[in-house]
Amino acid sequence: MQTFDYIIVGAGSAGCILANRLSEDPSVSVCLLEAGGNDTHPYVHVPAGFIKTFYDASVNWNYDMEPSEWTGGRRIHAPRGKTLGGSSSINGHIYNRGQRFDFDTWGQFGNRGWSYGDLVPYFQRNEKRIGDGEDTLRGRDGNVEVTDLGWSHPLCDAFIEGAVQHGIPRNPDYNGARQDGVSYVQRTVKNGRRVSTSTAYLKPVMSRRNLTVITRAHTSEIILEGKKAVGVRYTKGGRGGSPAEVRAGREVIVSSGTYNSPMLLQLSGIGPGDVLRDLGIEVRHELKGVGENLRDHYAPRFAGRVKNAETINEMTHGVKLAREALKYMFTRKGVLSLSPTLVYLFWHSGESAETSDIQISFTPASYNEGIQGQLEKEPGMTVASWQQRPNSKGFVRARSSDPFDKPIIQPNYLAEESDRRTLVGAMKLARKLMHSEPLQPYLAYEAYPGPNVQTDDELLAAAKERGTTTFHPAGTSKMGPASDPTAVVDDQLRVHGIDGLRVIDASIMPTMLSANLNAATMMIAEKGADMVRGREALEGLRLED
Repeated sequence: MQTFDYIIVGAGSAGCILANRLSEDPSVSVCLLEAGGNDTHPYVHVPAGFIKTFYDASVNWNYDMEPSEWTGGRRIHAPRGKTLGGSSSINGHIYNRGQRFDFDTWGQFGNRGWSYGDLVPYFQRNEKRIGDGEDTLRGRDGNVEVTDLGWSHPLCDAFIEGAVQHGIPRNPDYNGARQDGVSYVQRTVKNGRRVSTSTAYLKPVMSRRNLTVITRAHTSEIILEGKKAVGVRYTKGGRGGSPAEVRAGREVIVSSGTYNSPMLLQLSGIGPGDVLRDLGIEVRHELKGVGENLRDHYAPRFAGRVKNAETINEMTHGVKLAREALKYMFTRKGVLSLSPTLVYLFWHSGESAETSDIQISFTPASYNEGIQGQLEKEPGMTVASWQQRPNSKGFVRARSSDPFDKPIIQPNYLAEESDRRTLVGAMKLARKLMHSEPLQPYLAYEAYPGPNVQTDDELLAAAKERGTTTFHPAGTSKMGPASDPTAVVDDQLRVHGIDGLRVIDASIMPTMLSANLNAATMMIAEKGADMVRGREALEGLRLED
């Protein structure tokens, strides 16, 4: 049994950053545990490899969500990274911080130091923005390269022009002062290769003597002595492997993500008492909010059949795919260098007047019956839409006391009527944009849901039939003051009532962001590392109202 000052459970978007920052201090020892293996899988580093890792159990937890009313009783696939870099090694590469309003809400909930002005310096510390952006808001010297797409397509250009004609402005930097508008995406890709937290933070410091990285280590329990976390137990090599234990002289930090972090807390006896007792787990510390408050973005998609243009569908089959593979091999360009989404649009559904409340994405590609990861052979385009700040809440729970059983994931999509209203507004705008005048030379016909689907109820039925996750789960270890009965961690990310234990990942988000979550998760890790080290927070940015 080894002892380290800090044990980090999970080498994902947050864990790799924590390992880097904490081990900067040569006087402390850091152990990073990862249930998956090394990130040597070739598809991890090729941007278009996203499609290949979507169901690949060698790098993916391959979770599935529970059926619900508004998913038509379907189980929706929930991929999560199981390798160094975690989900930053298998995600869609998009860099999207979210709106100032989102983070100011966190601060208003009593989380000191978590308003937008407080957080800008941590976003800046993380990113190395290459392209447009105000230096007062964007970072230029961070670890993670944030680049523009660097690729255009006539369908994308037509979609953007159609949005402009609809009154939606072009926005060269949706991560800047305002989010509203339309543009090609920004992404964590450099020279045609994925930038994960493993490649940007962990790999450069793996040789540090005070950093120990253990892969294939499935953590099963946080060891508690009374109300203090003193270590963790894990199994080396997966189910049936060798049991092992490591001790923490200072802290245990759980960075296992929105699904796995609350499950680990519950398996360790920390969580809702009734849930734990039903599973036969001894209640060591009751915290009702563990696993609750799950939020995610739910997106229906319009699909169109295309004419007069070649789409990604045709470019990724047969001889053309071989040609693209050679192009990528020698130039790091072409369709294999692309992200799954190419254009982003942020606007208003009509339900909110103050800030954008819907997000729309466009790509010159389409999927078999809407199943992500399976491109059609015929020319197609897809317009997806979702509500940015859903009110519906779900939960994550351990399925049993067996740490190798997959968790129960129930997001309760569209349970709130307000979410359904906003989503219908988003779908109506998405359809208008797909049928805009600039896209007419390319749109043969609307393939799904089709012109016969017109009323609000019919649109919701289509959303129920094929809507799916955008892979942005958050909130299951909610940050908030002790007076909040659903809060799991305080504003220093310490678990309420347990010494020596923090949670630092997307699960601490108290509300959903108007964003993909990887950018904010990296920011949380940067800020959390300063908290663990006892450093003064970076000086916040003074912003005009």
